[in-house]
Amino acid sequence: MKLPRRNFLHLAAGAAALPVISRVAGAQTYPTRPVRLIVPLAPGGATDIVARVIGQWLSERLGQSFIVENRPGAGTNLGTEAVVRAAPDGYTLLLAAPNNAINASFYEKLNFNFIRDIAPVAGIISHSLVIVVHPSVPAKTVPEFIGYAKANPGKLNMASPGNGTPNHVSGELFKMMAGVDMVHVPYRSGGPALTDLIAGQVQVMFPATVSSIEYIRDGRLRALAVTTATRSELLPDIPTVDQFVPGYEASGWFGLGAPKATPAEIVEKPNKEINAGLADPKIKTRLADLGGTPLVGSPADFGKLVADDTEKWGKVVRAANIKPD
Repeated sequence: MKLPRRNFLHLAAGAAALPVISRVAGAQTYPTRPVRLIVPLAPGGATDIVARVIGQWLSERLGQSFIVENRPGAGTNLGTEAVVRAAPDGYTLLLAAPNNAINASFYEKLNFNFIRDIAPVAGIISHSLVIVVHPSVPAKTVPEFIGYAKANPGKLNMASPGNGTPNHVSGELFKMMAGVDMVHVPYRSGGPALTDLIAGQVQVMFPATVSSIEYIRDGRLRALAVTTATRSELLPDIPTVDQFVPGYEASGWFGLGAPKATPAEIVEKPNKEINAGLADPKIKTRLADLGGTPLVGSPADFGKLVADDTEKWGKVVRAANIKPD
């Protein structure tokens, strides 16, 4: 049967509108089933804790379970790729961290481009690292440490949880900006690195503040400075590196990402609820215990943070010629 042209155009217009209507309807009802929150690291660390705090909050606010799924391996790349390959419907999200920004230049060949293939959803918190030394190091300030390192080139060992980790590149950035020569000693994780630092097998490290604070408080390690632009609430009496090495800054952060084609209407829902959570006293307290400063903002704000860090750490990786093991 031949349709009149007017009827045909109406039908065509209606058909073209169906995907838009479907997306809008889907966004209005999202989520209608459990959501997977992929953590690309093993359970128990700060990344996992943040995911569970935010996952519980989102479950309560949006009426569906946000199930944390740990997918460790290949320096966060296995879990990240699982999200990249997932359907862009909001039911698979990624707990992102600086490793994702660093890996863009640290690995020569990846099966994805993090900035291109992951849509930013929301920042959660930023946090500081801290320069800690073994008490045998005769330096109580950053200037004294720089002077000691320059007087003993290549004799100080700098521990990290592994090549290309945020702790490693933060130390390499310090070496470049302060003009000091220290030997990098990579470990398989942060625990053994801290153990050897406490034992005096290595002399300096750039751990997360929260993972080293008990050792700082009991005198087993000496804190020289925090790496963020402002002081840490966990160590309010410790200065920032920037006070002595102008322009130095290194922050850890956590946020949520989604597959790149996830509709903006769906992305906005967890973004809105995470921002609400960051203003909630109970959530703020739990995240503050991790040394976290809330990253309230839009998806675009979080996207800019990721892009800026990707560029920054790319320069450090290339300048220091950092390669995977």
